[in-house]
Amino acid sequence: MLLLLLAAISNKNKGVCKEYSIVLKGAKHNFFIDKKDVEFLVKKETRGQIKGELMSSFKLQDLELALEKNTWISDVELYFDNQNVLHITVYEKEPVARIFTINGNTFYIDSTGKRMPLSEKMSARVPVFTGFVDAKKMNAVDSVLLKNVTELANYISKDSFWMAQVSQIDITADKNFEMIPVVGNHLVRLGNGDQIEKKLRKLYIFYKQVLSKTGFDKYKLIDVQYAGQVVASRFVGQAKVDSIKLKNSIEKLMRQSYESDTTIQNIKPIVKLEADSAMADDEALIDNAQVNQAHQNPNTMKLSVPQSKATSTNTGSSPKPKTPKAVMPKKSAGGNEDNRGYN
Repeated sequence: MLLLLLAAISNKNKGVCKEYSIVLKGAKHNFFIDKKDVEFLVKKETRGQIKGELMSSFKLQDLELALEKNTWISDVELYFDNQNVLHITVYEKEPVARIFTINGNTFYIDSTGKRMPLSEKMSARVPVFTGFVDAKKMNAVDSVLLKNVTELANYISKDSFWMAQVSQIDITADKNFEMIPVVGNHLVRLGNGDQIEKKLRKLYIFYKQVLSKTGFDKYKLIDVQYAGQVVASRFVGQAKVDSIKLKNSIEKLMRQSYESDTTIQNIKPIVKLEADSAMADDEALIDNAQVNQAHQNPNTMKLSVPQSKATSTNTGSSPKPKTPKAVMPKKSAGGNEDNRGYN
């Protein structure tokens, strides 16, 4: 057995490469490197032709490490079979997202978050992220952001529905995500990168149960960043109503009305709130509803006017004469206090 093994090793060292086979794996849809590129890299490292070269001249481990330095290659496997055929298996890196920085620079990232340059051969169909930092050396906050981008991109790339629906994801100044869909004229706020699977699951259910019946253009803003709820609004950046100011304004209006000497005929609502407003259960809205109810009541609200300020409704009558006030009597000429009288 030992002699046979030694003979096999000696024959292999003296043998030549009869043929070679190159197989590309990894990327399903994007091939940024082809077989000719791999063949060129192997010939460059071996400094010769592959076919017809001595098998002993191929240092397979060093050749694997050299090929893996390529930007588009993640892993390489090399081996000779019993027929002296060199098998080259290349696992290509696959981009999962395209990043645009604040300054307009762009690059791809793979499933591990490593940067990849653009390719002249083809453009990858992947989700687009905008507003990323443009620093060469990232700090801890930027590293967390890149991790969140990678996780979100990996989740989208593995789901056919979201790959078709997600058009672009913007990174806001506070490191949150806002998604622009392909179908529907609305903005989706995803918040930070925490529990992104649950957030997109809620959004999918909202699409299926609500927007499939009302239409994908009914709401302009859909917010899924809060636990256990989906907040939808017909306006993007809808201004919130200050409940304290609203209540103070109503009280001021009522106070001015009571102080006036005219009958209140109508009281119009100060602020008109949308039916789907986030303030729908606010106390100020309840106060406003009560004022609206008073406005719709056919029995107008009248105020009692003090008698001193009231004017007579009979235009022909004159005002009542004033009652004279008592006057102290004048002293008599003799100065006797008992002789008193009234003028």
